[in-house]
Amino acid sequence: MVNDKESLSNLRIEGSKTDKRKQSLYFPESMLQEIKEEAARLDRSLSWVVQRAWKISRLEIKKLPSVNEVEGGEDDDEG
Repeated sequence: MVNDKESLSNLRIEGSKTDKRKQSLYFPESMLQEIKEEAARLDRSLSWVVQRAWKISRLEIKKLPSVNEVEGGEDDDEG
């Protein structure tokens, strides 16, 4: 089941099993709701879903140009 300690407005995850510091990640409300629904459907935590999403998409993300490589340098929100 989804852990009740995971907030609606942010998600805290551990950097690694040995690193106990936590990091807050902020998502648009609609995106967070989708992640929560998938976590519930999969009977997994929000952290697990985000970590799997990163593992699946990281090679594609690494193909994106850096801000210094793009004219204008603005983030391009697609959703």
